[in-house]
Amino acid sequence: MDSILVILVISLTLASVLNIVLTKFSISHIIGYIITGTIISNMFDFNGNSSQSSLDLIGEFGIVFLMFTIGLEMSFSKLHKMKELIFFNGFMQVALCSLSIFLLSYYAFSIEATSSLIIALAFSLSSTAIVLPYLKRSKDIVTPYGEKSVAILVFQDLAVIPILLLMNFLADSDLPLSDILFKTTMYGVLIIVFMFTLGKKIIGWLLHFSSNAKMEELFLGSVFTIVIGASLIAHELGFTYSLGAFIAGMIIAETKFHIKVESDISSYKDLLLGAFFFSIGAKINVPYFMSHFHIVLLVLMLVMTIKALMIYFVIKRQSNRSDSIKSSIALCQIGEFSFVIFTLASKQNLIQDELGNMLILITVLSMIITPFMINNIYKLAALFVVEFFESDKITPVQSSGHTIVCGYDVLGRIVAKELENKGVDFLIISDNLQHVLLARKRGLNAYFGHLDRLPVLESLKIEQSKSIIITVNTLKNKQIICDAVLNYYPNANLIVKINTLEEKSSLADLKINSFVHAQHETAVLLVKQSIT
Repeated sequence: MDSILVILVISLTLASVLNIVLTKFSISHIIGYIITGTIISNMFDFNGNSSQSSLDLIGEFGIVFLMFTIGLEMSFSKLHKMKELIFFNGFMQVALCSLSIFLLSYYAFSIEATSSLIIALAFSLSSTAIVLPYLKRSKDIVTPYGEKSVAILVFQDLAVIPILLLMNFLADSDLPLSDILFKTTMYGVLIIVFMFTLGKKIIGWLLHFSSNAKMEELFLGSVFTIVIGASLIAHELGFTYSLGAFIAGMIIAETKFHIKVESDISSYKDLLLGAFFFSIGAKINVPYFMSHFHIVLLVLMLVMTIKALMIYFVIKRQSNRSDSIKSSIALCQIGEFSFVIFTLASKQNLIQDELGNMLILITVLSMIITPFMINNIYKLAALFVVEFFESDKITPVQSSGHTIVCGYDVLGRIVAKELENKGVDFLIISDNLQHVLLARKRGLNAYFGHLDRLPVLESLKIEQSKSIIITVNTLKNKQIICDAVLNYYPNANLIVKINTLEEKSSLADLKINSFVHAQHETAVLLVKQSIT
């Protein structure tokens, strides 16, 4: 017991330190968990001992909760609304990538057909866990390329279920294919009918009464009961745990509780996912990786190139070149469900252990480089196509004495309107592409970019500006932007909107000319209007 506690403390400490460092470089915490697993595995010789199976089980339930949250976002109305993007583009991407990678694996690398099929299907999937948070954080999720990328990710998540079922077919070689198909179809229909009839009533009843009880722990307990119960039912019928959880999520997505459920389990899902990626890291054979690094890198480059080309041609059918290139960059990596497929395939002896190690290493390396690619997606896309809103490609403005408005949310729009009415020469900089496109549509000089980056500061001629109005909301963004501007040009005339006196105190160390307290100024105007 003592040794387990020591391993647990060291693992948590190491994962925390690594993720703090990686966060500074905008790298996904998933990489931190994988690296932690690798280090701990080699320190305590996890591979081959009994602790690994327990860790695998915990990790598997991390994927269960991931599939449950994906199901929460897969309401039937949403699927119907995006049906062409999801089902046509998604199907074409998975089919073309799988076919291309299968041919490469079978003919170029002489891997037998079953293993090649598994590899092709697994490599056709991208990383929802890395790409989707980036798209939400960067606001690119509302852009044309973001919308199309999300649609393909949705189809890939749906495709995981039949892929895992296919692996059950391939593993159950004792029965004739007709018997396997009949048995699987019968059980599949049974679980779907049960979940969407009696199961739906039970789920609704549990959530309704636990919500009315006004006890958070009771509601959370009901959610865990639903997820684990649905997973166990699916597993007992010969399917994966994930299928039951996914169906349960889809049922809850149609209820009024789906937002609360998703919010309540998010931290637990992330913890279990951390355990899953830790278990993946624990399987990495470092000496094998070092001795086969060149092969791993070669295969990774081939796979990512093939995926990028296939995705480009799928998206290009109804989109411009820019959106197609950005979508291909965003989705060309190999995703986390590939780990699940390769782990299950190894257990069922569908692929050899050495090949499994190689595939896991390729997937890990893909996920390590992905954050660097998507964080610089506009720079990479600019190598092939240049657009007016690419942050590091802003043509230097030909003016001086101009005002710069940072942010074009509600307040930024009001500020821009007032400046326009007064005939002030101004421009807008925003890291929200949707806002930039809206401002451009209204005939304003707006640029997509981050005001904390040197190329943007230089292009906008901060040193020749009359004033810089900061309208962004979060304190962290205000600190980063103001610090970058003042480091570049110490005499910049900064005017910052603040929401509280605590914000003003936090920014006191910076040489900011003017603060505008939103609540205070609103109160002054209200009083002024009341006495006139």
